[in-house]
Amino acid sequence: MPTISTPTKIAATQGYGANVIFSGSTSTEREAVVAEVMQKNGATLVPPYDHPDIMLGQGTMGLELQAQAVEMGAKKGLNTIITPCGGGGMLSGTALSCEGTGIFVFGAEPEFEGANDCQRGFAAGKRIETVKTLTIADGLRTPVGKYPWSVIYERKLVRQMFSVTEEQIKRALRLVFERMKVVVEPSAVVGLATVLFNEDFRTLVEEEAGAEGWDIGVVFSGGNVSMEALSGFFPKTS
Repeated sequence: MPTISTPTKIAATQGYGANVIFSGSTSTEREAVVAEVMQKNGATLVPPYDHPDIMLGQGTMGLELQAQAVEMGAKKGLNTIITPCGGGGMLSGTALSCEGTGIFVFGAEPEFEGANDCQRGFAAGKRIETVKTLTIADGLRTPVGKYPWSVIYERKLVRQMFSVTEEQIKRALRLVFERMKVVVEPSAVVGLATVLFNEDFRTLVEEEAGAEGWDIGVVFSGGNVSMEALSGFFPKTS
C-alpha cells in the first residue's frame, strides 16, 4: 500500500490479517515493490484493476444494477450508468456489461492535481501512464490501466469522461451522509457529484433526454473513511 494511504484503510487491512508492505505513491513505485515481493517469496499478483478477469468480475455489478433498476420500476431499464474511475477496472467492467444494451456508460474522476487522467487521455487520444495527486478521493489516484483503457477508449464502450472539484465531492458526500444515511468515502461519490454539479453532463442530459430525462444508475464504491477524516472534510463554521 502507498505510504500516503489513509490510516483507517491501513488499519482495516491489517485488521483482516494482511501483511501490509508499503511503497511510494505512484503506480511505478508500487509496481517495483510488487515485483520485489514476487521475486523474494514467489507470490502471485492479483491485479486490482489491470486484468481481464478483474474487469469481468467488476462487470457483474453492472448486470446487478441493470436488474435492480427494472425491479424498482424503470420499465425500460436504465438509460445510462456513471461510475467512478481510478484504475478503470470497475468502469471498464461496467461498460462491458452494458455492451449492446443501448445504455450509455460514463466515467467520473476528481480533477484535483491531474487526477482526471482518463478524461485527459480522451482529449489527447492516448493513455496517461502516471498520476501524482493528493485528491481527497484517494481511491481514484491511480492511472487507468492498459486493459481497462482498451475497453474504455479503444473499443469506445465508455461514451465520455467527466471530472469534478474537491468542493463538489465534499458537497455530494455531505448529501449522502445527511439524506441517504450511507457511509462512503469521497471516491464513492464522484459520480453523484458529476450528476449534481457538472454543467457539461447536465447540459448533455438536457439536450438528449428532453423533458422526460434519463434514468441514471449511479455507482457508489468504497467506504474507507474515518470520523477524523470526516471532521476534516466538514470543519465547523461559526
